[in-house]
Amino acid sequence: MTADDLLLEIAIYLFDTERLSFGQAKSLSQLDHLSFQKELAKRDIYMKYDVEDLELDRKNLQQLRNKNFR
Repeated sequence: MTADDLLLEIAIYLFDTERLSFGQAKSLSQLDHLSFQKELAKRDIYMKYDVEDLELDRKNLQQLRNKNFR
């Protein structure tokens, strides 16, 4: 196992256990966004996105829409 492989495994573990955000783990792994997502998918690990995240996104989208129509 190379140093890069070890960094990737640590980053994935910390992301999966919710100790690092996606961006933090991606940076630790030294991969680009898409490559890190592919590595997660290989291990059946997916983005954490729950109802609270959806509601926050909906709220932010509505605020943007209101701001753009003024």
